[in-house]
Amino acid sequence: MISVSILFLCIKIFFVRIIDVTLGTIRTIITVKDKIFLASVIGFFEVLIWFLIAKEALDTAMDGTVIGIAYALGFATGTYVGGLISRYVIKGNLQVQIVTNKATQDWLDKLRNNGFAVSVMDINEKKGLPDKYMLFMEINKKDFDKLHKLVKEYDRNAFIVVNESLAVINGYFNHK
Repeated sequence: MISVSILFLCIKIFFVRIIDVTLGTIRTIITVKDKIFLASVIGFFEVLIWFLIAKEALDTAMDGTVIGIAYALGFATGTYVGGLISRYVIKGNLQVQIVTNKATQDWLDKLRNNGFAVSVMDINEKKGLPDKYMLFMEINKKDFDKLHKLVKEYDRNAFIVVNESLAVINGYFNHK
């Protein structure tokens, strides 16, 4: 039977680990976005929280198995929560490259009318091959699902490469 004190400690460990791991996820994303001072501040609190809860968990004379399970569940849940926060809260841009043989003017107009700036390049290497085009776009992260749906409706076989952008300098970027 689990005592009230061990149950309280497990609940505390679970929720504190959610906070600490969520901070770690956000710190990692912010570091990649080259905001290193803010990432350092977040890292300070992340490790302080981790240290204090780890110390409390290890200092107890109670059964380590339930504490370990609470610790691991908090870590897993914190990873999930951190991922959700990063997806919906942390703003960012994506660089999208689409290789297709169907870059008609109608489709390009449809992309542009849906708020996407697009540049097109002919990428055939050898004469006699079917026409291939590469479409270049810089989009808001939140607009990716919309773009992906438009591409798949038009060319299910399009090759799509997506990268997170560190910065966008000059050019046209629609902020709808």
